[in-house]
Parts: sequence; C-alpha cells; structure tokens
Amino acid sequence: MMNPNRVLAIARKETIQIRRDPLSLALAFLMPVMLLFIFGYAITVDVDRLTTVVYDRDASSLSREIVRGLEASGYFTVVAYVKDPKLIDRALDEGSARVALSIPEDFSRYARTGGEPQIQVIVDGSDSNTATIALGYLTGALELAARHAGLASLEPAIDIRPRVWYNPELKSRNFIVPGLIAVIMAIIAALLTSLTIAREWERGTMEQIISTPVKPAELVVGKMVPYFAIGIIDTVMSIVIVVALFGVPLKGSVFLLLFISSLFLFGGLSLGILISIVTKSQLAASQAAVISSYLPALLLSGFMFSIMNMPVPLQAITYLVPARYFVSAIKGIFLKANTAGMLLTEMGLLALFGVIVFTVAVKRFKKRVA
Repeated sequence: MMNPNRVLAIARKETIQIRRDPLSLALAFLMPVMLLFIFGYAITVDVDRLTTVVYDRDASSLSREIVRGLEASGYFTVVAYVKDPKLIDRALDEGSARVALSIPEDFSRYARTGGEPQIQVIVDGSDSNTATIALGYLTGALELAARHAGLASLEPAIDIRPRVWYNPELKSRNFIVPGLIAVIMAIIAALLTSLTIAREWERGTMEQIISTPVKPAELVVGKMVPYFAIGIIDTVMSIVIVVALFGVPLKGSVFLLLFISSLFLFGGLSLGILISIVTKSQLAASQAAVISSYLPALLLSGFMFSIMNMPVPLQAITYLVPARYFVSAIKGIFLKANTAGMLLTEMGLLALFGVIVFTVAVKRFKKRVA
C-alpha cells in the first residue's frame, strides 16, 4: 500500500522544482496555447478563393454571366482575363492561378441553338487534394451558373436534397480543432514527465531519494501529481479557446470530456515517466517522448487523416495509439453529444493503456545505483 504522506512529499518537491524552472512553466502553460493558435489557424482543408484566370474568346453576355456566377459561388476569385492561351500556362506555372477557364468563341451560339456548349477547365494538380475539391466545386458552380443563365431549364429526374449532420457548414475547423486537444495533451503529458526522473539522475539527487523509504509506486505517483494538475488546467484552457475563439460547438458534457481527458492524461504521464526511467537522460527522454507521443498522435490517430484510408498494416498499428481513442471520443463529445454509454470502449481502452504503462514504469524503477 502507498503511503499518502510520502506521495504528497514527492509531489510537493516536484511542484517546487517546477516553480523554480521558468522553462518548465512556459512549456506547461504557454506551449498548449501557442500550438492551438498555430495549428488552429494554419491547418485547414477548406478550399475557397481559388485564384482563377479566364480566357473568354466568346466575349458575350452569356459567357460573362457564367463567369460572374462562378465568382458569386465564393470559391473562385478571377484574378485576370487573358487574351492569349499561352498566358494560361504561365499563370499556372508561376502559381498566380490555380484554375483556368477557357470559353470557346462559339459558346453562346451553341447554347442558344440547343447545341452542346463546352467550357475547358484547367486545374493545377500539384496539390491533388485541392485539385479534386476544386473540380467538384467547379462542376457545381458551373451547373448553377448555367441554370441561372437559362441553359438548364429541364428539371432533374431525381430531386436530391442532401443533409449534413453534426457539421452542416462542413467547416474543417470544427473537426480539426477538437482533435488538436488530443495532440497537444499527448506531447505535453509525455514531454513534461519524461524529464522528471532523468533530471534527478543528472543532478545527482536520485541517490538521496533512493536512500529514503519511498517506494517506486509512491515516487511515480508523486512525480505525476503536479503534472496531472497542470494537464487538467491545460485541458480546460484548450476547451475554452476552442469554443470561445474558434467557435467550435461543444454539444456534449464538459464533465465527460474532462473525465476522458483525465484517463488520457494518466496514460500519457505514465508513458513519460517510463521513458524517463529507461533513458536516465533529459535529452534522450525528450526526443523519445516526441517520437512516441507527438508523431503517433498527429499521424496515426485520425486527427488529420482518415484511418480507413491508410494501408492495412498502418490501420493495425493505430490500435496501439491511445490518441486514436481520445480523438474519436473528443470529436464525438464536441460534435455529436455522445454520452458515456457510447464511449465505453474508448474509455476502457484508455484506462487499460494507462494501467499497463503505469505498472511497467513502477516495475522498471529500481531503488539502486547502477
């Protein structure tokens, strides 16, 4: 059984060290805010205001109306009207335009006589994701513009009225920014605690701790307590910023979100302690913490990239990444108002990961000098 007094003594000692270390304080409280601002504003998959050049050989009222309708969609911004097709190549090569529209000279004549008017669309495919989305926007915008211009008078055979649930405006920020909390907590938890045991070894104070009656479990828990409190404060700060600044709706329970965050923090802190025990070097521990927490949380959690689109071997590896379950839970609480009953699997696996890593960390710590 652990002695609460010894645990509190270790926690008090670690708290004093944190207060005396400005770098640790900055890392603990400023880094999450900075990462939220940087990632929240920089990462987006929304495609709008695509720079467009127009080569209008028809120069008719109909062709101009088509171009105006394209601009009115809000996804395209016409930056130039060119008179030479070679200027289209130059604009796309230089990157001053992402989309080019070429309207033939007989466009309006074919349209008025019941023919099949054609418009050539050229899209910069160097960014395949943007090009794919741009082509979809172009198809819809041109069809709408043609309908307003009187070129599509026939009603479609099937009247499709799509309805998007949970994120009706299809804002990428609504599903990216909540996942940022998982990425930030992963790196903060592992990075902060990865330095604790290693710092004691490097400063030569571990021998004094070993000479005390403190048990390995008491030392690990005592080291984790102040960082757990910091993690909860960072989580609350992140939630407030996500909701108040980025405008992401929080439809679920705040208390459920904090509870699941606590489970994730426990696992992340335990991982950091384990890394610190194994490496006994602050430099090696910090590097190992980034590799084992930040990169998997960023790339293999479903935060940015759909797990279903990954190769099968990588999909299998994602089951070992705790951030996968936290990202799924946090997005469900934010956007779908998921309840605890719906997230039992995620909570159980996060708790299991924390218990396993904590147990391994306690077993790995030996009260002896090598």
